[in-house]
Amino acid sequence: MSSPKRIIALVGSYRKNGVADRATDEVLAGAREAGAEIRKVYLIDRHIEFCTNCRNCTQQAGLNTDACPLQDEMAPLLQEIQQQDAFVIASPMNFFTVTAVTKRFIERLICFATWPWGSLAPKLPANPRPRPAVLIVSMAAPTLAVLPFNHIGKILKLTAKLLGAPKPRMLWIGLAAKDRQTDLSERTKRKAQRLGRGLVS
Repeated sequence: MSSPKRIIALVGSYRKNGVADRATDEVLAGAREAGAEIRKVYLIDRHIEFCTNCRNCTQQAGLNTDACPLQDEMAPLLQEIQQQDAFVIASPMNFFTVTAVTKRFIERLICFATWPWGSLAPKLPANPRPRPAVLIVSMAAPTLAVLPFNHIGKILKLTAKLLGAPKPRMLWIGLAAKDRQTDLSERTKRKAQRLGRGLVS
């Protein structure tokens, strides 16, 4: 009998139980229904320092978190993510991009690249173990009004690629700030749960 698939969700919201957080719960509910073991991490609760661009971690190929001089929780978090079979990343859109706490996490992913001194640009890794992912974005504006000129999707897709998901699925949720506590529509819940089940199958 095969062991259940393990799925981790990273929530980059400043508010717990907000739209992005509750959408994440729906995705995880779908995954759990399909037999997965799930875990949710709030990035705001993790001690993650700002990257100083020292590039110690990029001088050799491979994931070299031990080379980072920052003493925080980033290395164990990355190790945990690497052990999962699939993952979810959720962020509200602030000023047409991911939240600052999400961006801080993303900037530390430079450790996946190889960029020795003298090289003009970093070389991104070819991940030998592709896996599925779901990316969740909540926004105050209507979805169609934002998509043509925002780059949050590109940032999150590159993040997913670095973490081993070259073809992540997206869940866009518009009008997330219409009320003080905006409810998820039944349609959004169904789609989120379907995406969660897809992480397992």
